[in-house]
Formats: sequence, C-alpha cells, structure tokens
Amino acid sequence: MKNFSLLIKPASADCNLRCEYCFYLDHCHLYPETLKHRISDRVLERMIESYFATPQPVYSFVWQGGEPLLMGESFYSMVTDLQMAYGKPGIKVSNSIQTNATLITERFARIFKASNFLTGVSLDGPAALHDLARVDLSGGGSHAQVIKGIETLRRNQAEFNILTLVSQHNVRHAVEIYDYLVDEVNAKFLQFIECVEIDAAGELPPYCISAEEWGEFLCAIFDRWYEKDTRVISVRLFDTIIAKLVTGADICCTTGQDCCQYFVVEYNGDVYPCDFHVLPELKLGNVLTHSWEEMAASKLYRDFGARKSDLHPACKICPYFKFCAGDCPKNRVGHTSGAASELSRICEGLKMFFEHSMPKFEKLAMLVRSEEP
Repeated sequence: MKNFSLLIKPASADCNLRCEYCFYLDHCHLYPETLKHRISDRVLERMIESYFATPQPVYSFVWQGGEPLLMGESFYSMVTDLQMAYGKPGIKVSNSIQTNATLITERFARIFKASNFLTGVSLDGPAALHDLARVDLSGGGSHAQVIKGIETLRRNQAEFNILTLVSQHNVRHAVEIYDYLVDEVNAKFLQFIECVEIDAAGELPPYCISAEEWGEFLCAIFDRWYEKDTRVISVRLFDTIIAKLVTGADICCTTGQDCCQYFVVEYNGDVYPCDFHVLPELKLGNVLTHSWEEMAASKLYRDFGARKSDLHPACKICPYFKFCAGDCPKNRVGHTSGAASELSRICEGLKMFFEHSMPKFEKLAMLVRSEEP
C-alpha cells in the first residue's frame, strides 16, 4: 500500500472568519443535518487507530478547516493521548495545524509546544493588505488578532510558519509582503499560494490572479530572497525546486506524478481524495465502515489519482515539466468534470518564473551538493 497522510477537517467548513476567497466555506451544504460540525470521539478514535494499523514511515496528521481551533483546547490533548495509546513504540508521528490564528490562547500554544505541533498561520501581509479579504463575521479585519496569536505562539516557543494567499488584493506587493513577514513578523518558513479558482464555465472569479501576475510575484519574491536570505529563510516552492535538483525527490503533492498523496477526512468520517475535490461523487467511504486499504485500492481513487498524468501535449516537451508536473489539476480548465488535460491557468507565469530563476537555483543546488558529506 502506498504511503499516505491524513488531512482532517475536525470542524468541517465551520469558521469564525469570512475570508472573501474561501473555497471551503460552502462545503457546509454537504452536511445540512447540523449547523455545528464537530468530529465525534468515536470517529476520531477510529481514524487514529486505523491509520496506525497501516505501515507508514511517518504518520502525518494535518488539521485544517474551516477553522480547526473551533474544536477547543482539550480536543488536541485528546488527539495526542489517542496517538500515544495506539502508536507503536519507535514510530514517527507528525502533527500540523493550519489556522487563521485568531483563536490561539496560551493553553493552545503550550499544547502545541509540548506535542511538537507545527502551526501554519494564514497571513496575507501587513494589515492594509491582509484586512482587505480576511475579515470576521461583521466584516472587520482580522490582522491584529492574527499577530496576537503569533506572539502567543512565539512566547511559548511553539513552532509556526506562514501561509500567504496571493490574490488580487496583494499580488502587486510582493517585496512589501516578503519584507514584512521576514523583518517584522520574524517568520523563517514561508509558503505562497496562488489564488486560482475555475468555475464550471472555465472562468476566474474577480479576486483570482492571472498567470502573468503570479509569475511576476514569484520573480520578485525570488529576487528578494536570493539577495540576502537563501540560508536563513525557507520558502516552500524554492525548497521544492532545490530538492528536485539535488535529490530528484518530490517533497510536495503538486510536483508528484499522481494525486494519491493523502486522504481528506471530514468531521463525520467521510473520506475524499483531495482538499479541492470534496465532492459527493468523489466520496471514497467512511472511516467507520471502510478500511484505508479498501479506499486506496478503489477504482474511484485510482482514477482520480491518474488525472495528474492526463497532460496537455505541451507539458510533455516543456523543459520545466519536472518542476511542476503539469501543476495541480485544480488549476486546469475543466478539472471539476475530470477533464484534466488542459494547460494550467498559471502555466505561463510558472514558465516566466522558471526562466528567470533556474540558473540561480542550479548554482544553489551545486552548492548544496558540494556540502554533502
């Protein structure tokens, strides 16, 4: 059985914010039986027990939402207690949580520190940019609360990284955002995600970015990083490229050869193949009634995974294919209907970035190889 990780939605799409571009909030309609979605003790225990029954080099739990901190502080103590109860001696367990950080308390931070959770904080730049889209239920900006949450994590020495969604609100402010995150937030681990959503008609909502905008943003971030921070700041995309050049390894699902990297577990135990494809027609089963082996071997899952290799002819001759593998199928026109063979909507932007940065990446890769024992 292929190795896999779990991306868990313990509170489903429930959230205390109303970010303009949230793609998951409307998933509440999948579970109209209740207004408040919370994973039960039974589902949680069965999920952990059954996952530990599979052979994995690392048992990776990623807690997302919605807003996963809505589960409350004691929930994550229960998580680690169950992991201790069902985990065999010597196994490796990884926990990470992606949060808007507005609900982080001293106790949350202490729990995360004690249990080695990595906290991913969503932050789109300084207040003037972040607050344009990441708003609370009343429409007010959330930046001040996010910074308070980060300060609480830092005060308790709990590890965190920053995830920045790049939308029409901030795409023209690459250097400003980078300098703010590095110099003022003092973040050492950064991830930038393109805001690209394609509706059934193949159109982009107004908050999404174009390929050219994404390429220009990445080039500006790279230049700033290469100028002074190659050894002190981790940018996930840049780490992925260097790893590919040095070892040939794919360290994120986007660069993988198929889409069978992880399972999404909804609050009631329903299982889906991907965070961007939590759709009724792609439900693989439920942790209470199906084994991981059954779901991994299902035709539905295998067919979904094969979408990644349904490539546009231009991908097959592109010199940069090994660095993007055709990009995530969610960025390809028609992905919701299973037609994944179109070019990514950000293809030209990625090529712009690769052409701009690859000579310097190759120099960095040579340096890394020279330092290997």
